Amino acid sequence: MTAGSLAHGLSQIFFQKNVWTGLLILAAFVVADWRMALLVVVGTVASTAAGYLMKVGADNVEMGLQGFCGALVGAAVFAAMGGDQAWSYVVALIGGLLCAPVTWFFVWLFGTEPLKRFALPATTAPFCTVAGIMYVTTTSLHVSSAGTHVADDTTTAFFRSLLTNVSEVVLVNSLWGGALILLGLFVASWKVGLAAVMGSVVGSLCALAFGENLQNTANGLEGYSGVLTAIALAVVFLRSTTASWVYALIGTVATAAVTLLMHDLTSGPVYTWPYILTTWVFLIIAAFVPALKRS
Repeated sequence: MTAGSLAHGLSQIFFQKNVWTGLLILAAFVVADWRMALLVVVGTVASTAAGYLMKVGADNVEMGLQGFCGALVGAAVFAAMGGDQAWSYVVALIGGLLCAPVTWFFVWLFGTEPLKRFALPATTAPFCTVAGIMYVTTTSLHVSSAGTHVADDTTTAFFRSLLTNVSEVVLVNSLWGGALILLGLFVASWKVGLAAVMGSVVGSLCALAFGENLQNTANGLEGYSGVLTAIALAVVFLRSTTASWVYALIGTVATAAVTLLMHDLTSGPVYTWPYILTTWVFLIIAAFVPALKRS
């Protein structure tokens, strides 16, 4: 485990292995709150160390594939419990450690028949699983969330959301945070950055078309999963072609619908489940579409 593997753990939140991208994502956390950044580091170190101890493979650890779910767990702990109480750091540590075996479980599950043929990624499902358990078992420790931006009109909500959709992938509500992360994505690859922009724009347009709450839209809560879906389908899990980009656009619209449905079903955080479920389904469908090839 090296400093590079920890930086990669942050960049892998957006499927990238790039130290500079990871550092810009860390900077976004610092802009939001230095205590959040600290919890993210705790989660990243814990999950990376646990993966190393489970002997998942040196390359896997170095690429950051054991760290990103722990990083997100750290962010989720801050969102629920804040950064002032000692329990936040204990929960982030335990949650980070749990990400490794939960990741192993999903990898094992998708390696069994009949799922094996679809080569489904575990992606952020371990984070969502661990964070969900953490959320419901620590309710007595929850704190009030920070104030959010109140949107006055549709235009303001839309343009603000273009950056907050990106930042809310990591549970940060910040224009500057979104700008730093988006810069990091373009540093990694212009295609990745462009896919993120497409996902953000489409996600916000869908949220407005579906009549979603303007404040939630402005603060990125309706569009962040679409950012991940767009990147995943346009350039990561499928070969980047015209077909994959069109498919990613459709997937982003579907993600917006799943987000709406999940928000109607629960008052708790849905984390990145809308992206995960949509991407899994679309990758299964892609296996039967000749124009779409896995990367």
